Amino acid sequence: LLELLVAMAIFAIIGLAATAGLNAIIDQSTRANRSLNELNDLQRALRFLTIDLYQMHPRGVRDELGRGEEAALLADNQGDYLIRFSREGWRNPVGIPRSTIQRVQYRLEDTTLIREYWPVLDRTLSLEPINVELLDNVENIEFEYLDYEDQWQTQWPPIQSGSTAEEWPRAIRLRLTLKNSGEIERLIEVAG
Repeated sequence: LLELLVAMAIFAIIGLAATAGLNAIIDQSTRANRSLNELNDLQRALRFLTIDLYQMHPRGVRDELGRGEEAALLADNQGDYLIRFSREGWRNPVGIPRSTIQRVQYRLEDTTLIREYWPVLDRTLSLEPINVELLDNVENIEFEYLDYEDQWQTQWPPIQSGSTAEEWPRAIRLRLTLKNSGEIERLIEVAG
């Protein structure tokens, strides 16, 4: 009887140790999956940003009221968007009669980075953009623009240099600050 009690006690201790080990493995697996999902979201957001910025196109659009023209690249960090621009390379695999140039804007809503685009270039007030949530837990995002005098500007077109809306920056520097990952910086050369 005593041997049976000792065997049961040893079996119970081994069972507790195995359960604790299994719980630790499950917790570690959950954390690893969460980190992997965050990394995938970050890579996807950076891929969208990089491709969009690299494919900027100099076509301006009519403003929402159809009275004036909006520059091909607008970024003043004061409106409801961070950056708005036209980009080329909008795929059309079905052959729908539409342009291959797309109007895109990025904005930060609370801590979510959102990419928005319109199905037409010259939109009206009633045409709502299509939203794609790219990344959560964003504390801050900044864009800087390298002009042809090798000066970094915080808005485009820059006011102090006398540049016109038709001019392009040579490069765009993107700084993205995330709650869990810290600061990430990318330098994107502008085509054209």
